[in-house]
Amino acid sequence: MRSIIEYIKESRKKNGMTQEDLAFKAGVGLRFIRELERGKPTVRLDKVNDVLNLFGKELGVTDKQRENDQ
Repeated sequence: MRSIIEYIKESRKKNGMTQEDLAFKAGVGLRFIRELERGKPTVRLDKVNDVLNLFGKELGVTDKQRENDQ
């Protein structure tokens, strides 16, 4: 399973966007994009959703698969 970080980086590059482009289009700061793509452990989820929205995605609650369920 891909992480959010991997998804955002891959989607940004696939769409020919720089980090600056992504920040501008998502309405967030460049620093936020850089920290997000570096895997900063504490980020604002509303801003993550602003970025994901550009790619038709959003964060949501899902059931966690337990080791015994695999």
